[in-house]
Amino acid sequence: MRFASLGSGSKGNALLVSAGKTMLLLDCGFGLNDSRVRLARLGVMPEQLTGILVTHEHGDHIGGVASLARKFNLPVWLTHGTLRSQPKAFAGIAGLHEIDPHQAFAVQDIEMLPYPVPHDAAEPVQYVFSDGTRCLGVLTDAGCCTPHILAMLDGCHALVLECNHDAEMLRKGDYHERLKQRVSGRFGHLS
Repeated sequence: MRFASLGSGSKGNALLVSAGKTMLLLDCGFGLNDSRVRLARLGVMPEQLTGILVTHEHGDHIGGVASLARKFNLPVWLTHGTLRSQPKAFAGIAGLHEIDPHQAFAVQDIEMLPYPVPHDAAEPVQYVFSDGTRCLGVLTDAGCCTPHILAMLDGCHALVLECNHDAEMLRKGDYHERLKQRVSGRFGHLS
């Protein structure tokens, strides 16, 4: 199994996970052209993608999902809550698949085990990926690390963790107080 980040931050997020001939994109917050450029840096053409998994409905995670899925006829997997919270964002995607946030499922050579996380979204999940030999745990947008998260990631051979803010910089920064509380809170982001 291989993985590579296409980018992480408030302007967009995407992670490529591959095993065998299966190439899955975890989120796609970048526009179509930007996604093509970022994939090309990894030697991947969008036509090679098997599908897209969505963790939650925030724009930096779904901004490019619909355009990429429609252009290349890619299936998309997401929770019911994510779809319900942003139905227009996923309009026109032929292969939408609602997943159970507690039930493993497979796409060709990769099995995914979604797990719920505390984040300010409708039904956010993260994933443990397995190719039958190795496991990759992913934890991006989550406000805190719970015993359930620790149990889900226990035994993974590799982890992708996103801790994208410095508490002191956030405190001293020029964000509105409400946004500071949201980012640093239990349903915000790890630091």
